[in-house]
Amino acid sequence: MGKLIAANWKEHPKTEAEALALFKAVAKKERPDGAEVVICPPFIYLEEIAREFKRLTPDRRKGLAVGGQDVFWEEQGAYTSEVGPAMLRSLGVKYAIVGHSERRRFEKETDGTINKKIALAARDGLKIILCVGESLSVREKGAAVAKKFVGQQLLKDLKNIPLKTGQLFVAYEPIWAIGTGKNDRPEDTRDMAVFIKSSLKKTRRISVRFLYGGSVNSKNAADYVQLKEVDGALVGGASLKAEEFGKIINSV
Repeated sequence: MGKLIAANWKEHPKTEAEALALFKAVAKKERPDGAEVVICPPFIYLEEIAREFKRLTPDRRKGLAVGGQDVFWEEQGAYTSEVGPAMLRSLGVKYAIVGHSERRRFEKETDGTINKKIALAARDGLKIILCVGESLSVREKGAAVAKKFVGQQLLKDLKNIPLKTGQLFVAYEPIWAIGTGKNDRPEDTRDMAVFIKSSLKKTRRISVRFLYGGSVNSKNAADYVQLKEVDGALVGGASLKAEEFGKIINSV
């Protein structure tokens, strides 16, 4: 199975025209055999990008998918601004990011709400990109403390949720490395990947794929995604430039 490179556009770009132009430019990029590229635009652009995806030739659609930056824990109801998994699937969306560090920080998402989101999204057949990771204050206490913190996130986020192998991707975000110019050392990322995979294999009896999500760019991507324990990357700002993102895609 090839590597997965997910693009989280966050609150970018400013206009639908720019979003479509970026998607089209990325869709034209060559992708290594077996690799999958997932584009996660803001919800306001998702319908039009999903429509553009369907317009692509089968050859251009191969190895490309569309994802949501979030998903809600109810299918429908009086939940202003929320988007349920059935809504995403109706557009042809295959993936959903859940628990991103920015949503945990700015939207005050808890492990409990993340758990409910994953439960419904998994039941409805979406593939989940679950984000976990520690702050600088935790990391400074050592690798063992960081692993314990991440392990607790996984335990709470996935509590009582039946999952199948291939349905869950864990994106490790060392929060202290996002937008700071710092990066996790590849050997430390490898250790975290081994820890996460072995933990879930032991406690949940499932195999998961591990993505690195700490300020990935074209200069450092290969240092992480070429590790055999790492199955891809979750890319933020560098995914907003088609040429830059193309280099990341082809670093696998």
